[in-house]
This record gives sequence, C-alpha cells and structure tokens, in this order.
Amino acid sequence: MADILPAFPIGLVAFPGEELNLHIFEPRYKQLMHECEKNGITFTVVPYFDGKKAEYAAEMKLLEISKMYPDGKMDVKTKGIGLCRIIDFFDRHPNKLYPGIEIERLAWDDTSDIVLTLDILDQVAVLYDTMNVDNVKIQSPGDFRTYQIAHKVGFNVDQELEFLTLQKERDRQLFMIDHLNKIIPVVEEMEVLKKRAAMNGHFKNVMPRK
Repeated sequence: MADILPAFPIGLVAFPGEELNLHIFEPRYKQLMHECEKNGITFTVVPYFDGKKAEYAAEMKLLEISKMYPDGKMDVKTKGIGLCRIIDFFDRHPNKLYPGIEIERLAWDDTSDIVLTLDILDQVAVLYDTMNVDNVKIQSPGDFRTYQIAHKVGFNVDQELEFLTLQKERDRQLFMIDHLNKIIPVVEEMEVLKKRAAMNGHFKNVMPRK
C-alpha cells in the first residue's frame, strides 16, 4: 500500500534497526523534527549520492532531541524501523517546508541464523585484528545483527545500497559473508605490503649465504 512520508535526503545509507544520530540545522528539517516530536510521525532517510536519489529508503522514528542550540539547531537520535521502496519524490511535502516521498512499505525480517552469525563474528575478528581495530562494539551472538556493523566492514556505497534492499536477515548475513571472504585476503595482503614498506630505509641484519 502506497503512503506519503516526510523525506530527509542525505549522503549516507541508513538501515532498518540502526540507530542514527543527526545534527539538524536547516529550517525545513527543524520543522520536521519538531513535528516528529509533537505528533509522533515517522520520516524517511533517502540516500542521495552524486545528485541521484536511491530507490529504497529506511523509515525512521525520532527517539529524542538530545540537544537544542540557541539558534534552533539540534542534535537528534533516530532509529530505523522499516524498509521502503520509493515510488515518487516531491520537493515539498504537502503544506510543509521539507520534501516528501510516496513509498511502498516492504516486509523486513530480523531473524538471524546463528551458524551464519558465528561465521561473521569469526571473520570480523580476523578483519579487525588485521587492521588493528579495537573500538567497534560487537554484540553477543544472540543479539548480533548485520546492520550493527554494516558501515564498518568496508562496504562501498553501491554495496551499502544493495544491502539496504535485502529484506531478510539471512540474506544480509550471506551478503556480508561473501564480502568478508573477498575483502579479508586483500586487507591481509595490504598489511604485508605496509610492513615491507616500513622496513625500507632501515638497517637489516641479513645473514649471508654460505
């Protein structure tokens, strides 16, 4: 069933389930956030890259306005609650300052496969260890979902946009595993090259051949 929701076009991909912090400074989006707070309406984060809007968007709800600035700017916490296919885009939502989109809400499944989860967590551990990354919080296997680290496994923009279209968590798990299988060898080779490059210019203790 088609519906019209407020739109927040931005140069990033938000995923259902993900918590997203935003700094709001434009008058039209200040109006949107105030209406979300007052009336409990939802809005959409529409990925916008290279002057093109994506075909899918995440439906978001406002969790809280964390900080109000004297000039009306604000920091807000939001969370993705659903997946939408974009049917049409309007520069102005009816009688509002902000844009709107006509959308079709899509089913979005959050049921994970624990075997695939353990595979992902093992591979992510290898990736982060290779890259010396230690500041990413990983949930326990039962609570882990792929969207929690989808911005932190090296997806490019096209991969994130494709990941957004996947309606089942199991499909998202398989997509992430396929990506990790490909990227980890590349990262490992890059780390080897970095170590080799770091040796250049230093005295080396090399035993001559007899």
